[in-house]
Amino acid sequence: MTQDEHTGRKLAIGALIAGIGGYLAGILTAPKSGKETREDIAEKAEDLKDDAQEQLQKASDELGELIKTAKTKTLELGSKARAEFNETVVRAKDAQNKALHVLKAVKSGEADDPQLSKAIKQAKLAAKNLSRYFKS
Repeated sequence: MTQDEHTGRKLAIGALIAGIGGYLAGILTAPKSGKETREDIAEKAEDLKDDAQEQLQKASDELGELIKTAKTKTLELGSKARAEFNETVVRAKDAQNKALHVLKAVKSGEADDPQLSKAIKQAKLAAKNLSRYFKS
């Protein structure tokens, strides 16, 4: 992943968060009944949950593809590099497992925001680290 893509993702996430904040502020200050406001908030929460699930699934899928490629590449590497590479693959698998675990928790309504953010961050970092090996 290039620096531009990484920056673009950060901007997109920042814009999404800012949009959500603006949306919530608008809902909370709009002249609606409490029931309508709660329904709007519940709907938006469901949208956010779906978005988080989509991000986690995408990260997990990306890690899966990179792990497949890693297995192929590991045969080409020397013993020292192979050990280092295998350690990176293990970390990527761990991040993938955590992402899938949190994804299941999100789907069942048991995940909290810090868990979700940490899993997404770990999955993206693992994907970035594996991508570096493929570029060298």
